Amino acid sequence: MSEFLTPGGLEEALREIGRTRYHNLHPFHRLLHGGKLDRGQVQAWALNRFYYQSRIPAKDAALLARLPTAELRREWRRRLEDHDGHETSPGGVARWKALAVGVGLDPEAVESTRLILPATRFAVDAYVNFVRERSILEAIASSLTEMFSPNIIAERVSGMLANYDWITQDTLAYFTPRLTQAPRDVDFALAYVQQHADTPEKQQAVLAALRFKCDVLWSQLDALYFAYVEPGFVPPGAFTPAPERQAAGTLA
Repeated sequence: MSEFLTPGGLEEALREIGRTRYHNLHPFHRLLHGGKLDRGQVQAWALNRFYYQSRIPAKDAALLARLPTAELRREWRRRLEDHDGHETSPGGVARWKALAVGVGLDPEAVESTRLILPATRFAVDAYVNFVRERSILEAIASSLTEMFSPNIIAERVSGMLANYDWITQDTLAYFTPRLTQAPRDVDFALAYVQQHADTPEKQQAVLAALRFKCDVLWSQLDALYFAYVEPGFVPPGAFTPAPERQAAGTLA
């Protein structure tokens, strides 16, 4: 039987997963933020990531329907509002669509998701199903990749603005609200798992849920690298960059 961790020990174990498995370590991430991708490759990233962003509200709604108290539902409902927005304020999904349009993609093609990679669809759908089917504790724990998002957002924004002269602050407006929303969400989710993972078995389930979510994010970048960097095998029906696409960058 695994050792029972203190709340601080559980948090450190969760953070260690981020240090070793979060997708900021992926080669595609390094190429994107280092200015080594051409416009078509950046478009492929924005297009495929839109599917992930667009399914986050579905994931959150599935969990919201299972939460047993009004207090928990009110807390989780804020995430739906963050991503779906309000009548007068666009949410994260709309802002990511604007990012995709800002890098030169057709808005209808983005919203339809018909050109995304099959692996993107499989990975994202697996995440939605995980949250729908697993325990509430595991579902909440899987959201804790947000513990690591401020650093990747800082790298993404600074790197893309420095290295792509056709990308502006307005293009990347999606990320600004996330710098405050994500830490707020982490505070709740971390406290919840520390309180409710009250056996070694539950703690191990929490850690496994976070590893699974890291795998979901990593596999999306695997698919992008395989299709648009090396070896460059784009699946039938998926987005194909314009013919003037430059040769892909490679890691030193």
